[in-house]
Amino acid sequence: MDTANSEWHWTMLMEQSLEGDRSAYHRLLLLLTPALRRAIRTRAQAVGLDAEDVVQEVLLALHLKRNTWVRGTPVAPWVAAIARNKLVDAHRRRGRRLEISIDNVVDVLRSDAGDNDERSHDLERGLAGLTPRQRDVLHAVSLEGYTAREAALRLDMSEGAVRVTLHRALKSLATLFRKDHHED
Repeated sequence: MDTANSEWHWTMLMEQSLEGDRSAYHRLLLLLTPALRRAIRTRAQAVGLDAEDVVQEVLLALHLKRNTWVRGTPVAPWVAAIARNKLVDAHRRRGRRLEISIDNVVDVLRSDAGDNDERSHDLERGLAGLTPRQRDVLHAVSLEGYTAREAALRLDMSEGAVRVTLHRALKSLATLFRKDHHED
């Protein structure tokens, strides 16, 4: 799939997900995650940040802010702006000011849009390594789009337990991907 088709596909999936299609949302995240990982890795490492932590922050922000995306506009620049902001936030937490051009993030997202099969397999392997409860919570919140409160009701858990379980699941995935990256 070429870059223009990838961006159009992301936009189409985002439109469908906002109309309640959870499968489209799941596919969108599977396609965006490897592109985000590549876009963030170089920038994060250049300033001493943990790239996978930033990727997870971006994915969580995308989930929480997906209703702020303006329908009919391309998704890639919106995602790139969130990624840029999360990179800057992470750097600020370390006590430094950092300027990151959004154009560079968009370019990397676009250039890597077609290389998703291997990363999708990595994600599936990572999900298989989680506990069933972690997978259920991650699936409900991150892929199906439930709020922590909705997931808690659905999974017969407290809202706090959902948040803790989600955090631990994301941390486990981040550790796995960080380890895989260092082995490359």
